[in-house]
Amino acid sequence: MVLSSFLVGLVLGLAGVFVVAVRGVALWKQGKRSGKAITSELALFEERSARTEQLLVDAERAQAELQVATERLRVSRAQLQVLLGSIEEAQRRTRWLRVFLPSR
Repeated sequence: MVLSSFLVGLVLGLAGVFVVAVRGVALWKQGKRSGKAITSELALFEERSARTEQLLVDAERAQAELQVATERLRVSRAQLQVLLGSIEEAQRRTRWLRVFLPSR
């Protein structure tokens, strides 16, 4: 009776060790797969972050170029206003000459 109890306990103990070993191996494999998935996702995230940083740098450079172009446009518009004012002044001063010009 003691021997049969010992053998049943030994079989159950070995079965328990086997189940634990199988589950441990499965857990190790799952951890390995998860590690690869996390690593690949982190690499993809890092790549996208680098791309975003590059786009931000490009956007800042484009914004600086736009501000320079806007300033050039402002200066050009001011010059145009001066020239238009001069033309209007010249036209106003020479209106009396239209009397002598043939009409079209």
